[in-house]
Amino acid sequence: MRYHYVYRLRALLPSLNGPLPVVSVSRVFQRSVLVLSLAIGGALLMGFVLPAWLSLFGVHASGQSDGAYRQMKVYADVLKKVQTDYVTVPDMSDVTTGALHGLLESLDADSSYLTATEYKIYKDRPAAGVAQIGITVSKRFGYATIVNVLPGSPADKEHLSDGDVIESIGDHSTRELSLAVIQLLLEGKPGSTVTISVVRPRKADPDKLTLTRTITAPAPLAVQDYEHSTILYLKPGTLTAARVDEIAAKIKANKGHRILLDLRDSTGDDAAQGVRLANFFLKQGTIATLQGQKFPAQTFTADPARFLTDAPLSVLVNRGTYGAAELAAGAILDTKRGDVVGERTFGEGSVQKTIELPDGAALILTVAKYESPSGNKIQDNAVTPNVAVTPTSDDDDDEDAPPSKVDDVLTKALNLLKAKAA
Repeated sequence: MRYHYVYRLRALLPSLNGPLPVVSVSRVFQRSVLVLSLAIGGALLMGFVLPAWLSLFGVHASGQSDGAYRQMKVYADVLKKVQTDYVTVPDMSDVTTGALHGLLESLDADSSYLTATEYKIYKDRPAAGVAQIGITVSKRFGYATIVNVLPGSPADKEHLSDGDVIESIGDHSTRELSLAVIQLLLEGKPGSTVTISVVRPRKADPDKLTLTRTITAPAPLAVQDYEHSTILYLKPGTLTAARVDEIAAKIKANKGHRILLDLRDSTGDDAAQGVRLANFFLKQGTIATLQGQKFPAQTFTADPARFLTDAPLSVLVNRGTYGAAELAAGAILDTKRGDVVGERTFGEGSVQKTIELPDGAALILTVAKYESPSGNKIQDNAVTPNVAVTPTSDDDDDEDAPPSKVDDVLTKALNLLKAKAA
């Protein structure tokens, strides 16, 4: 049985309660066909007539424009076949919405199409005080994927981990939902619950879990001394401005210490904090660049006044290293300022723009991507360590075996620092 997209969303979002206007399928179908036909016909007319008209003046359409016109014709052909040959008369509103969702998600995980109903909820969501289950989530291979888990959160207590796939929220597949809507569904009032179906590595069947949303504070900065207080270990977790300030204070208070910066499962949406963190270890040169088709190019250069230490440095990363933390790790890796140890990072480094549409819907569109000093687009390629280490527990095929207490990544990074003079 098929459900209209708005009805599916209403089942998950209580704020959508209230009657929907009753419109016959045939009227929706007729209007949709008319609007789409006019739009496509106009585009095709422009595609065939305009280039010919312009050629009289010596102006020729680019190959890229020609390709766009051809694709519009393909879309028109497909639409016609759907209308005439599908097993039942299709609801063109569903067809159009589904096509737009697929179009945006084919670009990247962060780009989304929001219907007018979804966009209203998106705009009206509170800026603060929203309870969550304690995960950073993105979309990979069409489904919601956990990037990392906040220690002490409801998700952590259910032993969720990075790489786990959220197959469904409620009774509805995350494959059918945009990332923006997925993030909205995971939020809610403190004490409210959300039911998710999770696919874990090496388990045949998904786990159905009901989690209570809470407001969980980020873990504090973890600090430890190794090698008779000659190696300073720092694990920031979420990279906020306050957390980066704490790191700066610890480095200043421990002058001469070799630094072990643990960015595993470290996240942060503010790219500026990743740039600041890298600057503590880089006296000059490029930290990152930001570029897009119509986005003003920006270059983030190290400020000598913010430089703190030239002591030997190792950075730990894993699949949960995300966003601002990846910018810092990428800069340290590309400038050969220190070793980056562990696993390939998640791959998140972009800027989105919200574009409102006349019918009340909206696009959330990626308009620029961050690059490391070597030109590596973090969103596309992530950060690959120069010293690759896979944790022992990840290689353990026995589900019933206790987790390994040996931290292979930390051990390797410590050994590298021990070999370097302070």
